[in-house]
Amino acid sequence: MKLPARTLRRAATAAALVSLLLAGACAPQTAGTAAQKDEKSGTLRVWLFREVNNTPKERVVDAAVAAFEKRHAGTDVQVEYIPVDTRAQRVKAAFNDPSSAPDLIEYGNTDTAGYVKDGGLADISAEFAAWPDTRDTDPTARASVTVGGKVYGAPFFVGVRALYYRTDVFRELGLSAPGSLGELTATAKRIRQAKPELYGIAVGGAYTYGAMPFVWAHGGDLAVARGGSYTSALTGEGARRGITAYTSLFGDDNCPAATCASMGGNATVTAFASGKAAMAIGGDFSRAAVEAGAVKGAYAVVPLPGVRPGSVAPAFAGGNNLGVLKSSSHRTLAVDLMKSLAGKETQGALFDAMGFLPTYTDVRAAAAVKQPALKPFIDTLAAGTKSVPASAAWGQIDASQVLPTMFQEIVSGRKDVATASRDAAEKMNAAFASAR
Repeated sequence: MKLPARTLRRAATAAALVSLLLAGACAPQTAGTAAQKDEKSGTLRVWLFREVNNTPKERVVDAAVAAFEKRHAGTDVQVEYIPVDTRAQRVKAAFNDPSSAPDLIEYGNTDTAGYVKDGGLADISAEFAAWPDTRDTDPTARASVTVGGKVYGAPFFVGVRALYYRTDVFRELGLSAPGSLGELTATAKRIRQAKPELYGIAVGGAYTYGAMPFVWAHGGDLAVARGGSYTSALTGEGARRGITAYTSLFGDDNCPAATCASMGGNATVTAFASGKAAMAIGGDFSRAAVEAGAVKGAYAVVPLPGVRPGSVAPAFAGGNNLGVLKSSSHRTLAVDLMKSLAGKETQGALFDAMGFLPTYTDVRAAAAVKQPALKPFIDTLAAGTKSVPASAAWGQIDASQVLPTMFQEIVSGRKDVATASRDAAEKMNAAFASAR
């Protein structure tokens, strides 16, 4: 008797997880060893990120996987959805132990350089160049999978964040969407005073990409390139102004530090979607979760304002990619599955289901016509975005929680801005030096 596919997948995923946990602590470093086999059937393992509201994503992926399995007789695709916050440990363990590693992974575009340096991703330059869909790939998205002129994956979606706000709360209190970061702070605190059961704006001490627009808008930066490497810029005057502006939103007059210091991006979106916050910084990829929440029909989105009234704060140029692991014994199949999941048809379906911005210019243009709610995010992209340093060190900095630690030390009162930013800069510089 043939067991249901989902039963088989769950059992195999559980076994793979146990194997991975056992291997992670003691396996030798084998990331640089390329697989010798290229099997044309069998089981392919895939790790994708778990979203706040993951069900719509699962439906789209299931459809793409079913079509792939139909095209490739004798294949079984097992998809596991892993938490974004613990991806660094999971992927590092996979690189160290190819026998328990997946064939295909979703990864953040900030991870590309580090994963390539670790020898974990396969060079798919030839397949990417021969793939017709990639002729319409956004240049920024293409750059996010390129290191040293070689391509190490396929862009999956691009993402930018903007300001979500409760139209019902703003209408009741006679408020307008803030036109500057100063107005945003004042508005948040006014809402909290009038409605103490709400956060004026949900912010998180572990929400790096919600905090960075404050730094960039005040003229600061994360790091500057020097001598083929990077040096932290967190101690600069502009960076410290931005850090001060962001951390001023933690407190009983907006988002209590005891609760909000530990919150990440997903938690802030959840707070907004559930009706516990009047504002939040969320991505285009957050719309599905908000639409499924208590505020459906009672919210709007505008670009996050900058320091100058009418300006837009630079947003993090986010997005995720799909990459084939170098250790995969199913390279050809894994590349084909990558194309199925990152191709135009699936990206269009993911936009409809999750609001993920497509990486293809033609698919994105069609999505914008179909969904006017995309405009604030398109406007944010047009205003100019920024990214993290293109260094293999960024993965270490991110995994070590350098920036969240800095924010949490400030909002808890353990350190002032000058001391916390100096200590964080020293940690960043040590990581940059080790990556040279």
